[in-house]
Amino acid sequence: MSLKEVEAAALKLDIKERAELASVLLESLDEDEETLSKEEIEGLWADEAQRRADEWDGGKIVGLPGEQVLREARERLKRR
Repeated sequence: MSLKEVEAAALKLDIKERAELASVLLESLDEDEETLSKEEIEGLWADEAQRRADEWDGGKIVGLPGEQVLREARERLKRR
């Protein structure tokens, strides 16, 4: 499965599933700290930030109201 196929499948998940997937992926980056230099990790984050900015600018994604994001974050924290 290609990266584009994985990305397309992930974007079809509901918001909670995408958040969980993002968390797992972010944790996996921390595990790779031993094999990646600080500069490489920073470069990966810069690439990700640029990808997100491009999607936002291209209208591929939409923002959520801050109140909704905070409400959902609080709900998730209560469940832990």
